Amino acid sequence: MLKLVGVETFYGKVKALNAVSLEVLEGQLVCILGANGAGKSTILKTICGVAEPEYGTIHFEDEQINNLEPEKIIEKGISLVPENRRIFPELSVHENLAMGGFLINDKLKFQQRFAEVVDHFPILQNRADQQAGTLSGGEQQILAIGRALMLKPRLLLLDEPSLGLSPKLVEEIFAIIQNLHKSGVTILLVEQNVNHALKIADYGYVLTSGKIFLSGTYDELYKEEKVRDMYLGEGKYCLLYTSPSPRDGLLSRMPSSA
Repeated sequence: MLKLVGVETFYGKVKALNAVSLEVLEGQLVCILGANGAGKSTILKTICGVAEPEYGTIHFEDEQINNLEPEKIIEKGISLVPENRRIFPELSVHENLAMGGFLINDKLKFQQRFAEVVDHFPILQNRADQQAGTLSGGEQQILAIGRALMLKPRLLLLDEPSLGLSPKLVEEIFAIIQNLHKSGVTILLVEQNVNHALKIADYGYVLTSGKIFLSGTYDELYKEEKVRDMYLGEGKYCLLYTSPSPRDGLLSRMPSSA
């Protein structure tokens, strides 16, 4: 379904992605893991056309898309839930969902799609007239996911959906992602919460300094000492979840006290 081959993306003279190659098959839930600043979000931005790769190719359903404008990529069936949710706080829940369905010109089709989304997330129906900015963090994340689903994407990109949420809400968000996957939605998930992401994913890629250095299933990655040490808190280094940062996320790499 989605295939990146040798993708390199720059911010000015800084190489953010270094020869990244990965694949997402139809029906899969694939996660990209790595510490803050590794380039995970840049992969999603490059897929969506927000960042343009200098080298490499991106194919979606056998069509090269890395030369298309973002709106054309959306029309092909790729939707992004951005980091920090990026809802429209002054608009109502219903209006936010309408923004997600901006390409739907037929009123009846829009109403049908709205009904399908709120069927997934009944709380959005209950809060339809509520100002989005007054929702809790978890509810805002559900709204952001619902907005992305309005166009019934073939591929859903999720950028740090657990960012800034309490442990209880993190569990709820990952349950929602897992249910979406079970319903047939193909998902590419960027996450720093390694344990949660790997447990629900079919396959994972580990990114370091813009380059993929490991990939595999949960069992395969868990067997790698580097992954256990750096990302699962079982060795010399561990990932600590500290106070949520609205800009950077939750991960920091520090020596363990063990």
